[in-house]
Amino acid sequence: MWNKIRDAVKRLPSMRSLKARIFIIIMLVGTIPSILMRYGILKSYEERAVYQRQKVVQNQLKILANHLITYNYLQDASSEVINAELDMLSSLYDGRVLIIGSNYKIVKDTYGVSEGRTIISEEVFRTFKGESLSNYVRPDEYNTDGYIEMTVPILVTVTKDDGQGEPIEESVVRGVMLTSISAEYITSTLSSMNRKAFIWEALIMLVVFTLAIVCSLLLARPFNYVTDAINRVKEGFSDEKISVPDYVETTHIIDAFNALLKRMRVLDTSRQEFVANVSHELKTPLASMKVLADSLLAQTDAPPELYREFLTDIAEEIDRENQIITDLLALVKMDKTASGLNISTVDINALTELILRRLRPIARKKDVEVVFESIRPVTAEVDEVKMTLILSNLVENAIKYNKEHGRVKVVLDADHQYFTLEISDTGIGIPEEALGHIFERFYRVDKSHSREIGGTGLGLAIARSAVLRHKGSVKVSSVENEGTVFIVKIPLNYIAF
Repeated sequence: MWNKIRDAVKRLPSMRSLKARIFIIIMLVGTIPSILMRYGILKSYEERAVYQRQKVVQNQLKILANHLITYNYLQDASSEVINAELDMLSSLYDGRVLIIGSNYKIVKDTYGVSEGRTIISEEVFRTFKGESLSNYVRPDEYNTDGYIEMTVPILVTVTKDDGQGEPIEESVVRGVMLTSISAEYITSTLSSMNRKAFIWEALIMLVVFTLAIVCSLLLARPFNYVTDAINRVKEGFSDEKISVPDYVETTHIIDAFNALLKRMRVLDTSRQEFVANVSHELKTPLASMKVLADSLLAQTDAPPELYREFLTDIAEEIDRENQIITDLLALVKMDKTASGLNISTVDINALTELILRRLRPIARKKDVEVVFESIRPVTAEVDEVKMTLILSNLVENAIKYNKEHGRVKVVLDADHQYFTLEISDTGIGIPEEALGHIFERFYRVDKSHSREIGGTGLGLAIARSAVLRHKGSVKVSSVENEGTVFIVKIPLNYIAF
């Protein structure tokens, strides 16, 4: 029943508001117990009243049954004493009494309409076997007051021989008293109690209704504050933290919203910085090419060697511009949630060795030693292209920002769930205050030194994005002038969410 009520409430569009639901819950909690209490009290009274009336009348009928035997009424129904008692009983309880003899003929009817007739009913048969029966018939459209019907056996004690010469007494049913008494008193009392209970119930419902309205407004007010505050932020009228500490629930909601708002501000700041950095990074090579081209145009008789030198510089700037655009496109493609990973089973040991073999020529130019240490063979479900980006960018950075005669060490290990790549170097290190920013796009710890080394400032951002796409993690620790350690942890089995 409760499930049906809940489903019906949910289907009503107007019931989707918090105030409406609180109102309905309070109304149900306040009114249903009162209805059940009224029903229980009336039911209990009815059962108790019927039981008491049955006990009283049955006791009187048993006394009267003894008088019937004493006055031999079943054989001679002319006794004025018994008839007076029967009429008094019938009048007292507004009922009817039938005295039935052993041949099932009616000896006496206080209504005087059925005397001499034969009565056949289950109740009479059972009473002749010694049972005392009682039945309460509730009021209906045919019987507005209801009645109680009872049967009492008329017993006589006889003495018999037990077969061993000893006398025994035994009760024998000589007749039956069938009595129907009115339940008007019980019905009228129930009706009166029901009216009073209904009045009290209406008063309770009125109080509960008022309480439900007040509580629904009070309980929903903090959420209205939350909605208004969020709307102010949405419309741009405020960018301050929201505070509605009325309830624990609203505090949790506000804390979550404030955390989201803080994240949005960080993203917005990052977006602005990204746009500024992209503009700067793309503009710098163009500016260099413009200066070189203008210099050549200004010299009408420039020697061929100068042309070759300037054109070589222009070609390098074009390559630099192309590399920036290529990295940007790689990041954009990687950031798209729709672009899936091309997952396959890859031998990580072989892939790492291949990448290190490609990068060792760069390392030799700086006299940097590149070492690969494999703890165990590792095979994982990864995107081979993006895995190559991760390794290439991290190892290449370790080489570029290393010292002369330095060392880069790559350690591959795995457990039952993840494989781990540790890339450590003996390079210039990263300042502690910069560790939280190195994965930001175009972020450079030392812009002048980075410009000399080269690169676009997007390598670590690309590597981190590729790691996250694999549901992995990347951590960094560094000490200035001693070296840096990157630890990449990626699941062996790819699980798509």
